[in-house]
Amino acid sequence: MVAVTHLWLREETKPFEHRAALSPLVCQQLLGQGFKITVEESDQRIFDDAEYTAVGCDLVPGGTWKTQAPQDAYVIGLKELPENDDTPLPHTHIMFAHCFKNQGGWKDVLSRFDRGNGTLLDLEFLADENGRRVAAFGFHAGFAGAAVGIDLWCHQNTPSTAGSPLPPIKPFPNEGVMINHLSAKLTAAAQHVGRYPRILVIGALGRCGRGAVDLARKAGIPEENIIKWDMAETAPGGPFQEIVDSDIFINCIYLTHKIPPFLTQEQLDAPSRQLSVVVDVSCDTTNPNNPIPFYSTNTTFDRPTLPIPNKGTKPLDVVAIDHLPTMLPRESSHAFSTDLLPTLLELPKRSSSRVWQDAEVLFKTKVQDMKNQQ
Repeated sequence: MVAVTHLWLREETKPFEHRAALSPLVCQQLLGQGFKITVEESDQRIFDDAEYTAVGCDLVPGGTWKTQAPQDAYVIGLKELPENDDTPLPHTHIMFAHCFKNQGGWKDVLSRFDRGNGTLLDLEFLADENGRRVAAFGFHAGFAGAAVGIDLWCHQNTPSTAGSPLPPIKPFPNEGVMINHLSAKLTAAAQHVGRYPRILVIGALGRCGRGAVDLARKAGIPEENIIKWDMAETAPGGPFQEIVDSDIFINCIYLTHKIPPFLTQEQLDAPSRQLSVVVDVSCDTTNPNNPIPFYSTNTTFDRPTLPIPNKGTKPLDVVAIDHLPTMLPRESSHAFSTDLLPTLLELPKRSSSRVWQDAEVLFKTKVQDMKNQQ
């Protein structure tokens, strides 16, 4: 008798996180392939609980994976688990744990799995034979990041709002509503300033960068005002004056090793600085190799900007929200889980799946690194 593969979709506990690792339509396809799916109730998730039960998922109270999930169930979610919980983790978890690049608290996260004999299969590191991630929120992260960056520039350059913090950000029901909202603000601000902002996107050829460029175009930024950089342009090494000469800088790189900083405090202090908005979509704030070294704190949807002290004549605000795609939660969740579906379908034969086996080997390597440093 073949064992049924059981996915347990946990509720997201991160504030303002409205996405889900599995959309109801993807759950329906998994159920059709013989999977068992348990879904935790959630008032925060963009998909109603009834959307999951309608396709055949079992519904249970939120947070019950800790005590009720069978040992062989895969607990699947998106964002990291609460930091104030140090209990051992005995299950196999599929999620973005943000601990494999030595981010802050990485040892604490891995020790929970080690003490509980659990396994972490990190969504960020599921890759095909070419090393490309099988599923990522990158496009929608860049798309939403550019939206916040343009919104912030408009806020800075509108007389009635200039000098005040950007208000809390709320998710949009769909892309069309977002574009209409942004286009109206951009038209008004550009008329006041007498021009549209110049946007420099670094990492423009990747998923994230393509999303940022796509949003800029759809919002109404002229093509000549969208500066697209990738590895070729950054190869000489920073810092880069071109960033300072732009209005909005959107960082979309995938950082794997130390590189020279893109900007320095001296550049920020220059009276001639044009730059007033930095959107760090990459959000490697605690990574020791972060090329934007003048800040180290993430921002949030309720407090989306961080003012950077400087001696220049313009304000400088950083946006560093680490779950930007939740601005378009329904579209981004379904796109992500659809891309992930073929890999999930390999779980019943995980021992022969290169993607899942590579993920497990990486986890064990990182656990050993943690032990070596204790």
